[in-house]
Amino acid sequence: MPTPSGPPSDSLPDLDFCAELGQQLRVDSVVMSDRAGSGHPTSSMSAADLIAVLLGRHLRWDLQTPDDPHNDHLIFSKGHASPLYYAMLHAAGAIDEEELRTYRTLDSRLEGHPTPRMPPTDVATGSLGQGLPIGVGIALAGKELDRLPYRVWVLCGDSEMAEGSIWEAFQYAAWRGLDNLTAIIDVNRLGQTRETMLGHDVQAYADRAAAFGWHPIVVDGHDVQAIDAAYDHAAGVKGKPTVVVARTLKGRGVRAVEDQPGKHGKPLADAAAAVQELGGFRDLQVDVQRPDTDREPHRFTTTQHERPSYDVGSDGSTREAYGAALAWLGATREDVVALDGEVSNSTHADQFAKIAPERYFEMFIAEQQMAAAAVGLGTRDWIPFASTFGAFWARAYDFVRMAAVSRADLRLCGSHAGVSIGADGPSQMALEDMASLRAIHGSAVLHPSDANQVTSLMEQMADRSGISYLRVLRGKTTVRTPADETVRIGGSRTLAGSDEDEVTLIACGVTVDEAVKAADLLAAEGITARVIDCYSVKPIDEQAVRRAAGETSAIVTVEDHRAEGGLGDAVLEALAECADRPRVHKLAVGIMPTSGTPEELMRAAHIDARSIADAARSVCAEAGQRRG
Repeated sequence: MPTPSGPPSDSLPDLDFCAELGQQLRVDSVVMSDRAGSGHPTSSMSAADLIAVLLGRHLRWDLQTPDDPHNDHLIFSKGHASPLYYAMLHAAGAIDEEELRTYRTLDSRLEGHPTPRMPPTDVATGSLGQGLPIGVGIALAGKELDRLPYRVWVLCGDSEMAEGSIWEAFQYAAWRGLDNLTAIIDVNRLGQTRETMLGHDVQAYADRAAAFGWHPIVVDGHDVQAIDAAYDHAAGVKGKPTVVVARTLKGRGVRAVEDQPGKHGKPLADAAAAVQELGGFRDLQVDVQRPDTDREPHRFTTTQHERPSYDVGSDGSTREAYGAALAWLGATREDVVALDGEVSNSTHADQFAKIAPERYFEMFIAEQQMAAAAVGLGTRDWIPFASTFGAFWARAYDFVRMAAVSRADLRLCGSHAGVSIGADGPSQMALEDMASLRAIHGSAVLHPSDANQVTSLMEQMADRSGISYLRVLRGKTTVRTPADETVRIGGSRTLAGSDEDEVTLIACGVTVDEAVKAADLLAAEGITARVIDCYSVKPIDEQAVRRAAGETSAIVTVEDHRAEGGLGDAVLEALAECADRPRVHKLAVGIMPTSGTPEELMRAAHIDARSIADAARSVCAEAGQRRG
């Protein structure tokens, strides 16, 4: 058996106090949910003893300084148990009685599921299966980057053990040897509609965790002495993470709901009787242990590294430019970290790994865990860039959505965009990514057409708040942007244009080259075309789009993406309030692509130069007929 790091001090609350604290947490959970008319009191009641012992005798938090890097981290992966979370913070003095009464009301910090609006909450939870993977990211930061002795505690529900993302976290945490991470599984047997798959078979959970390389401890989740011993034991485990598998009863302490199906997610029918059965109101306060602040967070050294630049007129790959810019940022900034989904020789994130191996994290083919780890690293003020094929970010979309709820700063790179990747076929083609990422609150969606744009945009992404997505290409494109030209999020470039332009061609990424070729074809026929490179799809350069709408008779948008939600829709949204907007014709991938060469596939999707020119002729003819 591992040697524990030492029992809690005699000055800490004794176990009788913790048992009473557990009852107080139950009472407050019942009353909070009753006042709000909604909530999850029974899910809170099952874990109350687990949290009472943790708060009273093991957690190390300076709640006066919630951003102190030495603090432990506690994540309620079962975020629906928010009444328990807020009751705990009330007992710790972080929430007063008046605020406790605002639970689930408009503008209250005490939302139905926790968010960082209520310090010291690291991340938003409630979409099950996410807390533990994010905890892995925070534990990575503690062990590999900050190199501080804080612990990461994650309270999981047994229902969310059905989520694949939980097992991605189990596998990765064991592989990394994250012995600063402890998961607590509240095995209360009952889900929302029925018994869970394993019910109260706590040994089955333990066996599965052990098979993944964790150290399991099975306890009675209502025996405060056993819980205390388990936490003490967990602190002494070396070389692997620990999971405390706790057998509990949903609705513990109130006969009307204890271990009863059909009581999930609703207030108790008789809250007053439940409070009396739980022994009435208490006013116990916990002076939470402060963390050890002797050691300062580790910091990395920086080196001189030339900013990547590319000659105008040369051919360059934007995915290669991603790797070069990432390496430059990693060399010159100690706070930048990189993650990749085991495709780093395709995304070229391996260039960062060579420059800063201690800040590079191979995440393997586990995109949900990669997104979650990036969020977790960001809670400790590291600046994460995470990369994989753009199509594969779809698997982690809910993690990106919840990252926005967490107010996280996340930088994602999706390579191999569109049909232009060629013969690998549609399973590898990102065709829906701009639409999905544009829908994320506060996001930026960037699709540079050349290598110099990539460098400038990534430099800005590093300091941008919110979710940023960089879409890069497999093939090469012509470098048209001078290295010293201003390229900004929310900007665009006008590649060709005059006061005599009849039509505007708006493109991004690989289709910029095609639009330029189309403009040349049209010019040979006497049709003048303006070409706008909308490298920033969100926020789009509304001024440039509206100017084009006012100065030309028609607009053709072209993108290597589905018609729904991409560049064309962004342009239409920019023009939505323009009373006299011209005809906007969208060219996008409307076929189900197959294997083929990039040229064949772009032609088949009608997003090549000839198709653009054909569409421009058509809309110009229609505009002429309207004028006539």
